[in-house]
Amino acid sequence: MSLVTTLTYALPHRLLSSLARGLAYSDNPRIKQWLIDTVTRKFGVDLSEAAQPDPTAYPTFNSFFTRALRPGARTPDPDPGALLMPADGRISQCGPIDADGRIFQAKGQSFSAAELLASETDAAAFHGGRFATVYLSPRDYHRVHMPWTGTLRETVHVPGRLFSVGPDAVRNVPRLFARNERLVCHFDTDFGPMASVMVGALLVSGVETVWSGEEIPAYADRVTRKDYRGQDILLERFEEMARFNYGSTVVVLLPPGVAELAPDLGAETPVRLGQRLGERLPTP
Repeated sequence: MSLVTTLTYALPHRLLSSLARGLAYSDNPRIKQWLIDTVTRKFGVDLSEAAQPDPTAYPTFNSFFTRALRPGARTPDPDPGALLMPADGRISQCGPIDADGRIFQAKGQSFSAAELLASETDAAAFHGGRFATVYLSPRDYHRVHMPWTGTLRETVHVPGRLFSVGPDAVRNVPRLFARNERLVCHFDTDFGPMASVMVGALLVSGVETVWSGEEIPAYADRVTRKDYRGQDILLERFEEMARFNYGSTVVVLLPPGVAELAPDLGAETPVRLGQRLGERLPTP
């Protein structure tokens, strides 16, 4: 375990993230431009893909970090039966969800769907299904899109820590994604339930959704559910659903018998929004 990961056990997670949020939303020209230039240089951000390629045009660092892409920079897989990758980044892990609901995190590490979703009842629908965990680095496009068309049913804001979600932390922090603060988004689709889980991380300022704006912060001290049934919030395949202020991780859960994941996906595979995540299986 690296020194940084070890230190995160003792660090005041929410205080650090609140301080980082203040910097991210600062409109001080020197501060915001120093942050933008530092991240662009250090992580090799490709601004030619951005709708606004001029790094000096962003009023804050957060507006740069959540930048839109230019039209055509990402396109969905043309096969209408393909489920889509929800974000740019790298696959942390993907594969089957065990029959008892365990989800693989890294060698020697796993967590349960019930822990991740904060509900045994919600988790039961995904036992024996498929999952994909996508890590967004600071260089990546930070908006998350729909793998498949779905109607929003419910969101669940789950309180937790804000550990780093980098590779070293994933290998060494037990049940990492089920311990960090997160927003669970439940959708109803033509194949049944689908969940997209927006997992927060150290120095992540927040999570926003397209239907309600900022969800995190405020940080939660208890599980908070919002029921959207009857509001007809339909999001199409490939449509934007949420965004991270700073990088983090999204976990997609699919029920059994719905899809097979693309065979070329595995741990540390670089991925792009809209590429094939999996293929719908024929309806029995």
